[in-house]
Amino acid sequence: MAKFDTGVSRRNLLKGGLALSGALAAPTFFTRHAFGADFLNNPGNAASIKLGFNVPQTGAYADEGADELRAFQLAVKHLNGEGDGGMLNTFSSKALKGNGVLGKKVEYVTGDTQTKSDAARASAKRMIEKDGALMISGGSSSGVAIAVQGLCQDAGIIFMAGLTHSNDTTGKDRRRNGFRHFFNAYQSGAALAPVLKANYGTDRVAYHLTADYTWGWTQEESIKNATEAVGWKTAAAVKTPLGAGDFSQYITPVLNSGADVLVLNHYGKDMVNSLTQAVQFGLRDKKVNGKDFAIVVPLYSRLMAQGAGANVKGIFGSTNWHWSLKDEGSQAFVKSFGAEYGFPPSQAAHTCYVQTLLYADACERAGTFAPCEVVKALEGFEFDGLGNGPTLYRAEDHQCFKKVLVVKGNENPTSQFDLLEVVQEVPREQVTYDPNIPQFAGDLGPCNNGA
Repeated sequence: MAKFDTGVSRRNLLKGGLALSGALAAPTFFTRHAFGADFLNNPGNAASIKLGFNVPQTGAYADEGADELRAFQLAVKHLNGEGDGGMLNTFSSKALKGNGVLGKKVEYVTGDTQTKSDAARASAKRMIEKDGALMISGGSSSGVAIAVQGLCQDAGIIFMAGLTHSNDTTGKDRRRNGFRHFFNAYQSGAALAPVLKANYGTDRVAYHLTADYTWGWTQEESIKNATEAVGWKTAAAVKTPLGAGDFSQYITPVLNSGADVLVLNHYGKDMVNSLTQAVQFGLRDKKVNGKDFAIVVPLYSRLMAQGAGANVKGIFGSTNWHWSLKDEGSQAFVKSFGAEYGFPPSQAAHTCYVQTLLYADACERAGTFAPCEVVKALEGFEFDGLGNGPTLYRAEDHQCFKKVLVVKGNENPTSQFDLLEVVQEVPREQVTYDPNIPQFAGDLGPCNNGA
């Protein structure tokens, strides 16, 4: 059983939040920050550079947002040679030396997305235009990620996505200036379906409750496709508003639907609330069609599990990374993050930390901060030592491919940190797909230097 030592110092605990979807704003026009520069926000002879961490601090995904910001701050420390170096020590690329990036100290600015796409775009625009940020990262909603990725493309700035699980981020809404380390809904379905078949059989009827924005839509589609391919049927798929709080009106119809599986396409506090209410309604104790009723949470996080507590026991899902992994890179990050904050990092923290290192490394390998040269350094980049084994940034769509973890709510947890257990590390070959299948077809377009 994995255990975590919480006897380390707790400091700089942050209050955080997450970002969410909304209508995309009109195109934004950017002004030049340095007249005559060959790319936007060229630092020239300045002694430092600035990165923009666009972390929402309100809304249904607030816990993930707080951990993102912790990880960003830790990454900046390590890039500047402070602390134990974390994953700089295990990263297969040795371009980073802990002396900043290209000889310049790394600084950062932050923005609050307010859990809204328009607010996220406004804060990103401010970080680019006013603060001179060379790269924008963060966010924990696909709606926000897609909106900010589009803005960064228009501006000529690199966007390193935070938590974004929608297929669209590197599918129909992919952009040349944007990259994603997080896995996607299609990969969750590909990883989960064989495990669900092995545990629940092929004769099942599913009822989906789905967050009503781009992530929920593509997760519902992916899980339906994957489970129907192994013989399951779908009784209904119902959209729910983000941040609903009370999901009882959506759970009540499940009781009389004939479904024997409830699939919760919810995340963050929405998942905590909907799962808790489903358990309170007695769904876990029901027998339907001669079978024990099952609940599935396709996208899990440790922070969500902590919020739902004992309600997650025995419930399957997928996750991008987990602190209990034993590979050298994962354990180096867990040790470093734990020493800084007093508890293990979430998948949100891992993703944002890694994205910061990958951007900095690409600048070092390219020998410049010019976005189009950084893009070239990242496209087709294969690396190891940052968790989940050998990893590829595919050139065709800028999607990251690595192992996907299938997890289950731990029946006998020993602490608040091991409420999830990894039951299968699914090889990346099983979750790799053609970048131009219908649900992913898109155009990266040209790179933009912002010149």
